Amino acid sequence: MTPQEHAAQSQSQPQQRTQPQSQHRTQPQPWSGSEPGSEDESASGSEHESASGSRSGSEPGSAAGADDDGVDEVLALVAPPRGEKAGSAEEHRATAWPAARSVAARAGAAVGATRAPLRTPLGQAMGQVLAEPLRALTDLPSFDTSAMDGWAVAGPGPWEIHAEGAVLAGHAPVAPLADGTAVRIATGARVPHETTAVIRSEHARTDASGHLHARREVVPGQDIRPRGQECRAGDRLLPAGTRVTPAVLGLAAAAGYDVLPTLARPRVEVLVLGDELLTTGLPHDGLIRDALGPMLGPWLDALGAEVLATRRIGDDADDLAAAVAGSPADLVITTGGTAAGPVDHVHPVLAKAGAVLLVDGVKVRPGHPMLLARLDAGRHLVGLPGNPLAAVSGLLTLAEPLLRALAGAPAPEPYRVPVRDEIHGHPHDTRLVPVVHEGEEAVPLHYNGPAMLRGIAAADGMAVVPPGGARRGDALEILDLPWPMAPTHGAFQGGCFT
Repeated sequence: MTPQEHAAQSQSQPQQRTQPQSQHRTQPQPWSGSEPGSEDESASGSEHESASGSRSGSEPGSAAGADDDGVDEVLALVAPPRGEKAGSAEEHRATAWPAARSVAARAGAAVGATRAPLRTPLGQAMGQVLAEPLRALTDLPSFDTSAMDGWAVAGPGPWEIHAEGAVLAGHAPVAPLADGTAVRIATGARVPHETTAVIRSEHARTDASGHLHARREVVPGQDIRPRGQECRAGDRLLPAGTRVTPAVLGLAAAAGYDVLPTLARPRVEVLVLGDELLTTGLPHDGLIRDALGPMLGPWLDALGAEVLATRRIGDDADDLAAAVAGSPADLVITTGGTAAGPVDHVHPVLAKAGAVLLVDGVKVRPGHPMLLARLDAGRHLVGLPGNPLAAVSGLLTLAEPLLRALAGAPAPEPYRVPVRDEIHGHPHDTRLVPVVHEGEEAVPLHYNGPAMLRGIAAADGMAVVPPGGARRGDALEILDLPWPMAPTHGAFQGGCFT
């Protein structure tokens, strides 16, 4: 599978939006290893910081005037840097971001190729992936049908009206029409043999002698859906790898299916690690709310996975080892514990279990200490950093391509969108920055540090920023978030959506 390339720079120069000015800083500062106003997830110590955890420093655009309602603070553009030249710092040993995604996809595909198709009833197939091409079992439509309510007529008019009544959908076919005759017909009804055309009710009139007259020219075949117009029996309607949506279910039913050949949704178990996490109430006494437990399950479900459970485990290596070894899931996802702190147990647990590390750190910010390991011949583990946005980065980098390939779904076609403003870059690593589409451009959002969710909550995608950053007008690859977003018009005019 070809690694995705970093986005090429565009020559277009869209009009730049005026950026809010920070009271704390008069000049943009060069990259210092972390998003301004946030902590660097590669620092030592715990990575379980939630979105409501501590913040250090000041936010770009955080100063609010007396009439500032705070919306611009959420949607403020990332301050355009005048960064240092890359190469002044020693690059960390980790997998390049595109290569890490390719490794994850290959790992999922290797397991997916061994999975046997299921025969799934239509009512249970939603969200699964077709294991085989969907081929029509019948012509569609399977007979000539009327496309409109009106009159079936034969030959030239005027036409003598049949007195027997109307031809209705679902009823047995009537006798062939003789030239010069007409019969009422309903939408979807089988057209009598020898019918020349169907005339819509509003395009015809009757006279006192029981004859039908057309109000406009009658074209042979008009308003008749001929047999096989949509497809013929045996035609390929959809390729293997198509995700089953409500529309796919409708097409399959129309084409004659009662069951579908599908691949089971990949099973995932989430292990949220940390002694400092609360499930209810406000943070207190060094304890913080668990932001990842409520977020990861629905996110994985949107990616097409079957989430078996979300379990919370304290900072105990034995408990983690038992949970990983006993999980029946195809993919185990852990949060936190992937660095080298005193309670970061993921690496030692994997080593003791004989797991094979396929990716151990990725050149991406946020989320550098993510990892991917093969537990045994059909199971994998993705270790996400504990910081919430860094965990999202890990989902998009490792979990999403692995799950997609495991389910047999094709990779989405990459696309690029010009960014409306400059985006701060890391000297050596890819950055993933929350953005929102506005017209033909993508607007970078603030609150994009590793511990923050405020930016991603307002986003509809993540921009892939190459090392060194991007200038306004550069076309960047966009990773879509796996759910539809409401239109954002008005949000930039001061409308509040949080």
